[in-house]
Amino acid sequence: MRLSRYFLPILRETPKEAEIVSHRLMLRAGMIRQQSAGIYSWLPLGFRVLQKVEQIVREEQDRAGAVEVLMPTIQSADLWRESGRYDAYGKEMLRITDRHEREMLYGPTNEEMITEIFRASVKSYRDLPLNLYHIQWKFRDEVRPRFGIMRGREFLMKDAYSFDIDRDSARAAYRRMFVAYLRTFRRMGLTAIPMQADTGPIGGDLSHEFIILADTGESAVFCHRDLLDLPIPGEDTDFSADLTPIVDAWTSLYAATDEKHDEAAFAALPEEKRVAARGIEVGHIFYFGTKYSEPMGAKVAGPDGAERPVHMGSYGVGVSRLLGAIIEASHDDAGIIWPASVAPFHVGLINLKPGDAGTDAACTKLYGELEAAGIEVLYDDTDNRPGAKFATMDLIGLPWQLVVGPRGLEKNEVELKQRAGGEREAISPEAAVNKLVAALKG
Repeated sequence: MRLSRYFLPILRETPKEAEIVSHRLMLRAGMIRQQSAGIYSWLPLGFRVLQKVEQIVREEQDRAGAVEVLMPTIQSADLWRESGRYDAYGKEMLRITDRHEREMLYGPTNEEMITEIFRASVKSYRDLPLNLYHIQWKFRDEVRPRFGIMRGREFLMKDAYSFDIDRDSARAAYRRMFVAYLRTFRRMGLTAIPMQADTGPIGGDLSHEFIILADTGESAVFCHRDLLDLPIPGEDTDFSADLTPIVDAWTSLYAATDEKHDEAAFAALPEEKRVAARGIEVGHIFYFGTKYSEPMGAKVAGPDGAERPVHMGSYGVGVSRLLGAIIEASHDDAGIIWPASVAPFHVGLINLKPGDAGTDAACTKLYGELEAAGIEVLYDDTDNRPGAKFATMDLIGLPWQLVVGPRGLEKNEVELKQRAGGEREAISPEAAVNKLVAALKG
């Protein structure tokens, strides 16, 4: 993509309303624009990252055996009355009526709707286990939306729902999602620690929040230091196997949010192994048994022919929130530092002298070769000053910068810079292409 043809509304000054790093940088980098309190438009750069985060989430859900659906954003209040949650949920639920005075709501979550879909379609244990998920915009009317997309009112979320014949198989489904979440966040360059958590309005007796440690996190968290270095299950993970050993390795070490924190258990850890910090929740998983299936009549016939309510779990990932979490975990004073897996573009190609025949030709050649290799390039072909070009590239945080100017080309050299560490090297154009292909596609 040529920057001269792109829409990238960079802000030179930090907006006053931005309280944390991710909010400031997303606004300055032209990723989002606020439309009203807690509601944002996603501009091209931000939308590209959002789509990449969404795709990683989708791939790992599919790998774990979940099946994608899409449910509507507007739900009937009658479904929520069946489960008993309509009056109990609170003011975060946006309640509305249609022109026929039917009570509706803008969905904050989908346990009721997915249970209705299940009960209308599945009648036998032979159709289990089943895990259905969707990636959908949701709305919660936060009393004080803040921190940009980290605590907005409208947000993109992946929520999955598992259905099983009994408690043991339901907990096996829980373990599959537990492992899928570990893999999901690591692919985005994040270390997400699963912590015992309160079940809240979702209900149930088993819950883990996946937490990114960050100074700007809203939750106090406590964990064993070894959790920061535990190995993540690889691509060869067999999700049809018993995943208990993997989950036990993570849950045997102390980790809890402030709601579930046991001060005595934490104090019993060796001092050098205690981590007390702030954290950002990026995922939350629940096992809640028959909490929804029983009152809503979601039953199947078991092997003995008798009907029984299914056991359920739900599994959420804050897809849009993840962008803020990644920035909080990966930035410096100059701007964002994107992991390659979610970067809006892989390489920023900087033409230091647009209009110079040799520089233009070299950039066009590099641009074509990189794009042909499947590397996404943002080509700065504008007439802006070099300093402004460098500042923009550092701000938007592309993993690599490739700088082309007439002086370097006289020596058959371009400059290749890695954003994360700031390392630079003078290298031939051919070698630069080879190095980028090896780094990004190898």
